Amino acid sequence: MPGIRIVHRTCLPPGEAWRRLTDWERHGAHVPLTRTTVETPPPTGVGTRFTARTGVGRITFDDPMEVGLWRPPSGGRAGMVRLVKCGRVVLGWAEIEVRPLEGGGAEVLWREDLRVRGLGRPFDPLVAAAGRLVFGRALVHLLRT
Repeated sequence: MPGIRIVHRTCLPPGEAWRRLTDWERHGAHVPLTRTTVETPPPTGVGTRFTARTGVGRITFDDPMEVGLWRPPSGGRAGMVRLVKCGRVVLGWAEIEVRPLEGGGAEVLWREDLRVRGLGRPFDPLVAAAGRLVFGRALVHLLRT
C-alpha cells in the first residue's frame, strides 16, 4: 500500500482547524469530480459513515469510510481522527491529526495508506503521488475557507 504523508501548518487554532477538517461534506467541494454524503446523523463520532463518490456520469466509484477513532483536540492535547476505508475499490485508512503549536496555530498531519483494487504494486508510486496532490490541495482549501 502506498503511504501518503502531508504536513501543513495553519494560523487557525486547533479547534477551528479540526472543525473544518472534519466537516466531511466540505471535502467533496475540494476534491475534483467528488461529492461527499454523510450517511449517519450528527454529531460525528466513532461509527459515523460517509461516502465520497468520484466520477462523471455513469463512470463513478464510491469510497465509503467509517470513523474508527474520534478524539478532538482539547486542553492543549492533539486531536486525531482515523477513517477506515471500507469500499470495493478504495481500501486502506486515513488519519488526520491536529496538533497545537507553541505560540498559536496548529500543525496538521494527514496520513493515508491507500490501495486501489485492481492496481498492483507497480502503480503504488503513481497512487501515492496522486494522493499527495489531491489530499494536499484539499487540506489547504479546507483550512483556508
